[in-house]
Amino acid sequence: MVHLVQLSAVTIDALAEEDLDLANEQAAVELSPFFVEPASASTWRYRSRQLATKPEDASWITRVIYDPTRRLAVGQSGYHAAPDATGMVEVGYAVDAAYRRQGYARAALTALLHRADLEPSVTVVRATISPDNLPSRALIAQFGFVEVGEQWDDEDGLETIFELPLVPAN
Repeated sequence: MVHLVQLSAVTIDALAEEDLDLANEQAAVELSPFFVEPASASTWRYRSRQLATKPEDASWITRVIYDPTRRLAVGQSGYHAAPDATGMVEVGYAVDAAYRRQGYARAALTALLHRADLEPSVTVVRATISPDNLPSRALIAQFGFVEVGEQWDDEDGLETIFELPLVPAN
């Protein structure tokens, strides 16, 4: 079991500036150097800019994957934004290499899908994954995501687009 811990805008801004000390002063859980490594810092810079222009996305965007039993922040996971006009949300997750293959990505994705399922406005969950990221592709396949296309991302390169339609609760 993991908790997805929401960060304040101040903490996100500190991570965007790669200031781990300030981020840890503000965060509800202790963050490791993983959160200011280049790939993570890039995510936090994007999220910092996003919150400045779309504060309504705050409850949806990237959170800390936290293992309360081990008291460890092991990665980050969340949606890219609030649901769009068609009801689509896109998920993302990254686990510190030291904690991979321990079920954290699966637990985080499970939590994200559960929240999406509870939101009446969400009709589909999307994941975009590099063609060579076989572990992530295998993970989403287990949840029933299906390939629907490809796209070019200026930061990540070629990505395969997978979607999981949600069935409305009766």
